Amino acid sequence: MTRMPRPPATAERELFLASAFLAAHPEASSCAVIGLDEVGRGALAGPVAVGAFAVRCERGEDPVPTLAELPSGLKDSKLLSPTKREVFFATLAGGASSIPLPLGLVARCGTEVCPAAVGTARAREIDEHGISHALTLAVTRALEATREALDVPLAGVILDGNHDYVSRGCETPLECPLEVVVKADQTCVSVAAASILAKVARDRHMGALDTEAPGYGWAGNKGYGSKAHREAIAKLGIHAEHRASWKLVPAEQPGFDLPL
Repeated sequence: MTRMPRPPATAERELFLASAFLAAHPEASSCAVIGLDEVGRGALAGPVAVGAFAVRCERGEDPVPTLAELPSGLKDSKLLSPTKREVFFATLAGGASSIPLPLGLVARCGTEVCPAAVGTARAREIDEHGISHALTLAVTRALEATREALDVPLAGVILDGNHDYVSRGCETPLECPLEVVVKADQTCVSVAAASILAKVARDRHMGALDTEAPGYGWAGNKGYGSKAHREAIAKLGIHAEHRASWKLVPAEQPGFDLPL
């Protein structure tokens, strides 16, 4: 039985939030909605990254606002080939498309109309704080950078997932709705765009780390726990980019001493 391809994400949620904002603020002619998505939560090595992408909505003659033009066919990054992800990334990231992201803890990208950012929390931060808090650090860095780049009011934020790890980390409290939507990366264009930015940025970063620490196969496994990756850890030991507090080798190796 042939599996039907999933349709591209739509702007339905973004336009709903924008319409509600513009109806409540007749003085405003435009607004933005930011989509958020993470990648790397379950990896054994490398950072966890969160993409933030702002879509701009303009008030028009119709009740439904006009969305800034975006590339057609945006989907969850996991549903796209690496080549297609790179094509979308080049458009979505704007002038930062050739920069190996992430740089430091946050990298700004996007365009003047649709600003964006990728925030990260490094392996040592994950070990120190735990993955839940590290996610909050990463999303805060991405969201704050994107908010700072906006020149229009923020009408809403859409987070992919099933729980809110955003609110507790905001330096400036959100004064707009925050919607937590399961599989938003498949249904909401802003979140699909954020997922592509985060995925490509982190994949590039893991590729760069692979050249610095060959042997772990990070360019291919992206830091996730493949059999070959775990075997490399057992042979080579823990690298500084590994999440040392995690179970890095199979539990069925009794008495195994992991080299440092």
